[in-house]
Amino acid sequence: MIEVVPVPSFNDNYIWLLRTNNSNTVAVVDPGDAEPVLEVLKQNKLKLAAILITHHHWDHVNGISQLLEHAAEALVYGPSNSPVNAITNRLKESDTFDLPGVLDQCSVIETPGHTLDHISYLIGNHLFCGDTLFSAGCGRLFEGSPQQMLASLNKLARLPINTNMYPAHEYTLANLQFADLADANNPAIAQRISQAKQLRQQNLPTVPSSLELELATNPFLRCETKGIKLSVEQHIKSKLSTPLDVFTELRLWKDNV
Repeated sequence: MIEVVPVPSFNDNYIWLLRTNNSNTVAVVDPGDAEPVLEVLKQNKLKLAAILITHHHWDHVNGISQLLEHAAEALVYGPSNSPVNAITNRLKESDTFDLPGVLDQCSVIETPGHTLDHISYLIGNHLFCGDTLFSAGCGRLFEGSPQQMLASLNKLARLPINTNMYPAHEYTLANLQFADLADANNPAIAQRISQAKQLRQQNLPTVPSSLELELATNPFLRCETKGIKLSVEQHIKSKLSTPLDVFTELRLWKDNV
């Protein structure tokens, strides 16, 4: 069994710490800051064996060099086309790898859109999706095209519905506010807002989410539905032909809210 522990960093980032069967050897995903990771390692007497990177943005990679000073033998996994020089194991679509005693059968899914080098990691039913799929939202298009991002989201939407989704940011409430605007007749969104507010009032994470929940409440996974299409058309006061058109305008709408 894999255990996943959130390590909060900066204002709203999560670094995910992974270990199997209570092993004292661990991996971390997207360490933008080394200090909170080092504190968890020290407090729990854990050894860092691997760093997994989803993409090159500073808030996902800036802690790597300091962590390697602490754990020089740790492997660094990341996208094959990433500019991050610290990566020791470069990965592409459908690659798999194991870390004995840490991770078993980790699969790679290329998910460009937010950046061109973005990948996601699937371990069992746990998906570490960085800044591609957020809870009730998706990443901004800094480098990729709407076509790339929609294709990436569609890949993730085809995973088993019991897949747990671990994004890298605590954006749920803000995303749900937009989802309620774009998908106003969806009662599941109001219920989810109430649940998320309760969690945040207790300073608890709203993630992981599940793919089943995202398919029900995330407007960026629902661009083929009549409700989202109509809502976006009303917003831009124009008819749209394809799910890609809907997604493109939906993302622009969210960017400007």
